[in-house]
Amino acid sequence: MKFSCEKLLLQNAVNTASRAVAAKSSIPALEGLLLTCGGESLTVSGYNMQTGIRTKFTAEVEESGELVVNARLISEILRRLPDDVVTFNANDKFLIHLTCGDADFDIMGLSAADFPELPEVEEKYAVQIAEKTLKSMIQQTSFAVSTNEARPVHMGSLFEVSAEGLTVVSVDGFRLALRKEALEKIEGGAFSFVAPGTALNEVERICEEIDEVVTITLGQRHILFEVGETELICRRLEGEFLDYKNAIPRRNPINVVVDTKTMLQSLERVSVVISEKLKSPVRCQFGEDKVTMSAKTANGDAKDVCRIAGDGQGLEIGFNNRYLMDALRYAPADTVRMELNTGISPAIIVPVEGEENFLYMVLPVRLKAN
Repeated sequence: MKFSCEKLLLQNAVNTASRAVAAKSSIPALEGLLLTCGGESLTVSGYNMQTGIRTKFTAEVEESGELVVNARLISEILRRLPDDVVTFNANDKFLIHLTCGDADFDIMGLSAADFPELPEVEEKYAVQIAEKTLKSMIQQTSFAVSTNEARPVHMGSLFEVSAEGLTVVSVDGFRLALRKEALEKIEGGAFSFVAPGTALNEVERICEEIDEVVTITLGQRHILFEVGETELICRRLEGEFLDYKNAIPRRNPINVVVDTKTMLQSLERVSVVISEKLKSPVRCQFGEDKVTMSAKTANGDAKDVCRIAGDGQGLEIGFNNRYLMDALRYAPADTVRMELNTGISPAIIVPVEGEENFLYMVLPVRLKAN
């Protein structure tokens, strides 16, 4: 095979596909990238048997072919090359001669036959959504994906497609994050699936802040995300996802409005005395137009007052500082409504105005008596 292209194009493709390369594997080809050239394009693929990424770009192909090259090695070489045209030439013994400017390298490749085929995703259902919208939806829910392997299905996010639009839900047993977005059209009716959190993090990285459309295709066992010239294929997570609609209490007697940034800053100040070694809940005392927050550890005591709108009716409730901070940090609104009930009931965070396009639920921490 022989091709030439701009270094930057090849470097971007290698960086993207490398995210799906196995760091260490008993199969050497899985530590590599499959390069396939033909016609007027080059395709770079990475696959770790769970997630596969394939990306394509225009190249000047003199001789079509395919082979596997070590991902780490090609990344290091490209990182150090000048910004010029790269010429890539490989013989039938997989010896690669790579030149760029005055630099040239001779490295060994592997046979493409050693590289496992990426799964084919037969089109069962498909949905289209703007790149920037999908990016924000993943970003605003992925922090609540579980890392507990005891419930593998919660190590991903639930995607529900219906006439109402797309809903993405993540849950880890301590908190829940939900984002909704209307869709222009759906093909094949309503459907749902759970996509692994690790794969969604890569989808978020691949998506850009643009209005171009992403196509999500659901197959029997796999999910395909098509973002421009890049495809990501991942396994579906099987199992019973939490019945989130019945898990969210909405008839809460206490409703207060908070400025997300102001409350976040108060929480950050109080959290200074909390550390990995010295954990403590943040004690929140909701009063008339204010919430008093405090934390106490061996590092010391911290206290701060945050202004709110509404009457907290003297409710005292404790939160894991990080969980509440995450909910406020990712909430896509400047002001939110907090719905509260008792010191042992979950807190609900929703937008104050407009469509209810997001909802965060944070479970409280039991407080010891003062």
